[in-house]
Amino acid sequence: MHLMFPVRLAGVLIALAAPVLSQDRGSTAVMTAPAEQKPIADRIEALGTLRANESVELTANVTERVVETGFEDGSRVKKGDILLKLSSNEEAALLTEAASAAREALLQYERMEQLAARGTASTSQLDEARRVHETARARKLALESRLEELVIKAPFDGVVGLRNISVGALVQPGDLVTTIDDDSKMLLDFSVPSRFLAVVKPGMPIEASTGTYGGRFFHGTVHSLSSRVDPVTRSVMVRAEIPNNERLLLPGMLMKVDLLSRPREAVVIPESALLPVGKQNFAMVVGDSETGKKVTRREIKIGTRRRGEVEVVSGLSKGESVVTHGGFKLADGATVRVIPSIDAQQPAPKAQ
Repeated sequence: MHLMFPVRLAGVLIALAAPVLSQDRGSTAVMTAPAEQKPIADRIEALGTLRANESVELTANVTERVVETGFEDGSRVKKGDILLKLSSNEEAALLTEAASAAREALLQYERMEQLAARGTASTSQLDEARRVHETARARKLALESRLEELVIKAPFDGVVGLRNISVGALVQPGDLVTTIDDDSKMLLDFSVPSRFLAVVKPGMPIEASTGTYGGRFFHGTVHSLSSRVDPVTRSVMVRAEIPNNERLLLPGMLMKVDLLSRPREAVVIPESALLPVGKQNFAMVVGDSETGKKVTRREIKIGTRRRGEVEVVSGLSKGESVVTHGGFKLADGATVRVIPSIDAQQPAPKAQ
C-alpha cells in the first residue's frame, strides 16, 4: 500500500509534462545574446614601473649638528616647509660681523666717491675703496648662502619618506636625511616593440592595473617616447602620466599596461558565440520563422578581442541575436527554443 503513492505521483508528473514535451519536440534549447554596439580599441600590452612626478633624496651639504627636525615619517609637506635645521651659531656670528664690515666699507666707498668728485682723492684711492666694499659684500653673501645650507626645506609639495636623522646627530655632506616624492600624479615607464612606433603617440589613452588593487583600472595618457630604440631588445621606452588623486599608487609599483589605439564604436558579441572553423569564424544567428525560431549559420569577420567579448567587423548587425550556449550542436536552419541566460536565472538580491 505504501508503494502505490510514489507510483501514482510519478504518473501525474508525466501526464503534466506530456504537452510541454510534445510542444518542444524537434527544437533545441539555447541561450542567446544580442549583438551590441560598444566603444572598443586595439590593445597593446606591456609591463611598466611607476615613478613619482618629482622625486628627490634630501642630503646634508655641510658637517654640522642637527638642532631641529620639522617632519614625521610619511608626512605631507608644502614647498618651503623647514624639514631640518643644523647648528648655525658660529655662522650667525660671522654673518653679523660681515654685515657690519660691509656697511662700513660702503660708507667709505661713498665718502671716497665724493672726495674724488671734488678732486681731493685720487682714482687709485677710489678703486681701493671700491675693492674693499665689493670684498666685504661678497663675504656677507657667502655667509648668507652657508646659513641657507644649514636649513633644509621642502623643494616642492609632496610626501616625505622615513626620517634617517635625529636631533643631536652630527651629519656630514652626502648623509641622507629623507626622501620626498610629488605623488599628485605618477609617471609610468614601460617599453613597447619598435614596430608600434607608428601607433604609439603622445596623448594616447592607457589603462593600467596592479595586483595590489585587484581588478581596479587606472587611466592615463602617453606623455612622451624615448628618442632611441634599444638595439638589443628592439623596443622603445614610453612614459605615461596617471593622475593619483587618491594617493593609492606608489613609486616602484609594477603595473600591467594596455595602450588603447584606434578608439571606435563597433559591433560586439560575447566570445562564447564565436564558432571558429580553421581560419574562418561563424556565429549562429537566431531569427523568426513561421514555425518558430530558427538559426542561420553565418560567417563573420572578427577584429579585436577583449575580456569575454569579440569585435565583429562584418557579417553581423547591431541588434541581431546570436547563440551563446548550444551553438556547436546546431545545424544550419535548426529550430531552437530560447531559454534565459544563467545570469537571468539568478534571483535578485533581497533589499536589506
